[in-house]
Amino acid sequence: MPTTAKQLLEAANAAVPKISGKEAQEMVAKGAVIVDVRDSAEVAQTGKAAGAVHIPRGSLEFKADPESPGHDKNFSRDRAVILHCASGGRAALAGKLLKDFGYDKVYNLGGFKDWVEAGGKVDK
Repeated sequence: MPTTAKQLLEAANAAVPKISGKEAQEMVAKGAVIVDVRDSAEVAQTGKAAGAVHIPRGSLEFKADPESPGHDKNFSRDRAVILHCASGGRAALAGKLLKDFGYDKVYNLGGFKDWVEAGGKVDK
């Protein structure tokens, strides 16, 4: 049976807990990785959360899969992963994907603005 983008987003939001910018900063200080899934042009315009790994949403499967030749060593199933995009939708979908890949500690920060408004540092 076909599904819709709305249904995918609802399922993703139900599976991936939303956290605040302050919570994200505290988790990063304790070793969580923050992943920016926005497109490169978006990151070029605003910069990224200090220390964030930039992996566009379309590349995430290959970077997060430990069996992929393109696996990014920042991804480990025992490390918390915090995702964000511009408003939270792509981050939720990315989080659901990571859950499907066996990552348990996955969180949705929402948008880049949530990091900035909470006083998070930015790498330009």
